[in-house]
Parts: sequence; C-alpha cells; structure tokens
Amino acid sequence: MNKYDVIVIGGGHAGTEACLASARCGSKTLLVTQSFETVGQMSCNPSIGGIGKGHLAKEVDALGGVMAKAADAAGIHFRILNKKKGPAVWATRSQADRSLYKSFIQKEIKEQANLDYVNGEVVDLVIKKDTIRGVQLKNNEIIHCNSIILTAGTFLSGVIHVGNKSYSAGRLGEEASNKLADRMQELDLMMGRLKTGTPPRLDGRTINFDNMIKQSGDEPRPVFSFMGKSSDHPDQVNCFITRTNEKTHQLIRDSLKKSPLFNGVITGKGPRYCPSIEDKVTRFSEKNSHQIFLEPEGLNTNLIYPNGISTSLPEEDQENFIRSINGLEKVKIEKFGYAIEYDFFDPRGLTSYLENKKVQGLFMAGQINGTTGYEEAASQGIVAGINAALKSQNKQKWIPLREESYIGVMIDDLITQGAPEPYRMFTSRAEHRLFLREDNADQRLTRLGWELGSVTQERYDFFQKKLDKIETETEKLKNLKFLQEGKQIYASDYLKRPNTSYAELASLCPEHKLVDIAIGQNCAVNIKYEGYIARQKLEISRNKKDEELSLPEKINYEKISALSIEARENLSLARPQNLRQASRVPGVTPAAISILKVQIKAIKNNKEIARDGS
Repeated sequence: MNKYDVIVIGGGHAGTEACLASARCGSKTLLVTQSFETVGQMSCNPSIGGIGKGHLAKEVDALGGVMAKAADAAGIHFRILNKKKGPAVWATRSQADRSLYKSFIQKEIKEQANLDYVNGEVVDLVIKKDTIRGVQLKNNEIIHCNSIILTAGTFLSGVIHVGNKSYSAGRLGEEASNKLADRMQELDLMMGRLKTGTPPRLDGRTINFDNMIKQSGDEPRPVFSFMGKSSDHPDQVNCFITRTNEKTHQLIRDSLKKSPLFNGVITGKGPRYCPSIEDKVTRFSEKNSHQIFLEPEGLNTNLIYPNGISTSLPEEDQENFIRSINGLEKVKIEKFGYAIEYDFFDPRGLTSYLENKKVQGLFMAGQINGTTGYEEAASQGIVAGINAALKSQNKQKWIPLREESYIGVMIDDLITQGAPEPYRMFTSRAEHRLFLREDNADQRLTRLGWELGSVTQERYDFFQKKLDKIETETEKLKNLKFLQEGKQIYASDYLKRPNTSYAELASLCPEHKLVDIAIGQNCAVNIKYEGYIARQKLEISRNKKDEELSLPEKINYEKISALSIEARENLSLARPQNLRQASRVPGVTPAAISILKVQIKAIKNNKEIARDGS
C-alpha cells in the first residue's frame, strides 16, 4: 500500500508507542525505520522508571501502551524508590534485559492489527498548503498519508563526540538522518541543538565485586503493568554500588582540555539532572566522591552499565580514570562512552496535541521535542499516536491536562516554557502530587483511554474488575472494627494515622481476609489522603473556569504595552491556547493574567459588534 492514515518516522520509545497507539485507535498506520532490528532498542541505560519517570511509565500503561508490559517481561531487578517518603512519590524502577525488552516490543508491533512497518529512510516530507500529504523515502518512493508523527530521537544531524574525534551518527553504529534534518531546517520550525551522553560498557568478568555494596531487588517484587504479575519476570540479579575517589577526580580534571564538553567543540546544552562525570567533578568540586551503580545489561551478556559516569573523554583517559575506581582496577572496557549532539525543535512550536502549529498533520514526539529519557519519549509518543489517529478520523483530539496526569504536566511545561535544557520529569513538577500517584494511574486514565480507543476491551474489562474490588474493600474497611488499647476503632480511621499500612491489618484483625496487596494498598492510600484529595479537586474545580478562557489566535502580544518585555516575547513564542497555559509561560505574573483577561473581553466585544454589522 502507498496510502496510510498515519505514518510514524522512527522506531525508538516514542515511535513504538506512537505507532501502536495509532493502530489500536483504528487508523491504518505505517512505521518507517532505518532497520527494524533496532526497533525497541535501549540505547542508553537498559532501565525503565525511577522518580517521576515511573509515574509516566504507569500512565502510558494505563492508556494501553506497551512500555510497562515490556519492563515486566524483561525486568531482571525491581525496586521501589522513595519508600521512606509518602506514597505520592513512590517510584517503581526496573533494570531490564536489553535483548528481552527489544524482542518484546518487536513482537507487539508485528502482531498489532492495522500496523505495517518498512525499512527505509525518510528524506523528505510531502507538504501542500502547509498540510502534510506524505513522505518520500531514500529510494524516491512516495507514501501518502493524512498525518505524520516524527520521532527521530537523536538522529537529526546527530554527531557523536569522543575526545577530539567527531563523526556523524544517530547513535553508535547507526547513520544520522541528515537529509531529513536539512529539509526540516527549510521549514523554519524553531530548531536548536542539544546534547546527551552515555557511559562506557564494562566486562563484568573483569570486575571485583567483593568490596562493593550489593544491591538486591525488593521483595515482594513490584510489577510495572497494571495487568502484570511477578511471574511475568525473568530471573533476577543483583546490582552493585561503588564510588569515585579523589584520584579519579584528579585524572578527570587533568583531561578536561581534551573533553569536547569543555573545549568548545560541543555547543548543545546537556541535561542538568544527568550530567557527565566531567560536569560532576567540575560543578561539585567540594565532593570527593560520587556514587556509581553497576547494573547488568542482561542475563546472557557480561556487559555492565556503570550508571553515573557518562563521559566523552578520549578513550585512553576513560580507561585511566575508570581503573582508579574501587573494584574496577583491572576492568576491560567493551564500549567507550560518548556524547551526542543533535537537532531538536522548540516545543513552543507545538499545540497541546503535539501537532506542529505551522504544518497541519505534523506531530512530533520524543527527544526531538527537547526531552531526555525513555519514559518522557514514550509518553509523548502515545499522546501523538492517539491524536494523529483521531485527526485522521475527523474526531476531536485529546489534550492531557496537568491536573489529571504527569503526561499533562510534561506537555504543558514543554509547550509553554520550551526546553532551554533537556527536560526530565520529576514529581516536584506537579502541583497535585497526592492525586497523581503511580498506584492510581489506571483510575485516572484507563476509562479515558478506552473512550479514545487506545485501551483494548480486554484491558478495560480487567480495569473494571479492579475498580469493583477497590470499591468493595474500601466499604469493608470503613465498616470493619477491631479492639486496640481497649477501644473499638474502625480500620479506615486506623489507616488515616501516620505510618500505618494495609498489611498491618493482618495481625490487628486476623478475621479480616486481606485482598491482593496492591488493591489493599490502593484502598489504604485513598482513605489516608481522601480529605487532601477532596480539597485539591475543589481547588482545581474553582480555578478551571478562569483557566479555560481561550486566548484568541489573533492577539498581538507585542502591542500590549502593559505586559513586561519578557512576557510579551515569551507569549509571542509560546502562543498559549488559554489562560492556564499562559500562566506557565516564563515572565507571566498574576498581574499579567489579569491584563490578558481584559484583552480577551475586549476582543470578544469587537467580535460581537462585527456580527451586528456595525
């Protein structure tokens, strides 16, 4: 076929979620990738989740996505992070077998109805009257479509740097998409340069783990997907922790003049929250050591990922400083670390649907929008996939709201604030953290996903049964009494106390048969925070009327002299759709929002006069 509803360019984490979501929503979809063998590849750390990122992965799962299912099928080490803090910031993390993860993703794509894939390189977009009409492949074949989702990752004009060596690549061993990058430059879509990096890979057989701290996975073992179970997991392994030392830091300082990050070769901005070891040693000079997590890359490989020492120093310098670290004195480096610079698009050029404002039908997702991380990419991918499918079916597109999901927080941040540095999700970015928890992501999003078409009937039925169990157990807990310190107490009142848990009820009232621990914990958390959550919902409801006031497209911010210069410039770039988005734009104060309300009223009055013919 040479005609599709939706074409997805790129088979990374954004591209795979995008093409699967589009196809699940009923649109005839094509995935175009340079090589299907690399689809689903974990190009950096083979892990899913972590603080903030685990929330995103769970939300993708709640919308019918594949990431969490793949993490369960490939996960060889599972932990819940932040357990000493409240449930709102608990975060699931899984170390994955790189090969198993990729195989799972590829199998899902091959078996998905409405979805085809082709090996090829897109070199041009077919655009007529600022509207997408198709793509042109390197072999000159034209494939027509209604919408395109561009998920090119680090491939647009990608350049890899190791010391003084630089060469064109999308990632190690794969060609960059330079022709497509040139074409995108011609479209004048507000592009810039960012950079990211990766550490070397080590041969585990040459590592002395005896003097390191062993880090075992959690028991009971967590699962990622709401439909998952621990029996889905392969064999489990341990991770290990070691640290850099003053000798390591001195070797790195002595090599800085050869680092492309410090000698001016790299101009793109790197991720502040995942810095290279060169950055760490320089920016945190008061610290005499930094933690390194040694994480296996799979069950059938000896490769170890040393999380915490991303670097682009020359190969001989990498070897020197790594061998100064405890346990790595005789290590063999299988692959050296590198930095990669690539083109990205200022996300202020996108709507809330992740559709480009200048080119109708062009959706963008993943690292090309200025984000960093698999989970951020997958989250954008599923949103773009759903919306591209809805557009192709002439249906109303979907805006993920920041009060209902971390996905909404991220997209709102991106389109209003841009990406002056690679964007990474943290729980601190969300105003309504008590409500936006990992454990209730399906309760927030699965019914919505089913209505949009991205959630299958099987998943929706599973979700409905879970809701019934939660409702039944919550009612039981509100009526269940037991004796404590000579007084009768309701289980629900007990669970509202600090530092209490559902599991404790087994000994306090043994006659109560505990349900599945995940169901019980969900009930307990809902009971514990129901007062706070009710207040948050009331606050959201009160603010909604004003926040949803639309900003007319024709509004000329440059002429509103009452606004600050910063507010005028940033509003002109972001072109927010409503006052809620405008309030996130840098430089827009509460006073500026009041000024914008007056502008909205004035423009509306003018429209009414025009309709009257006067």
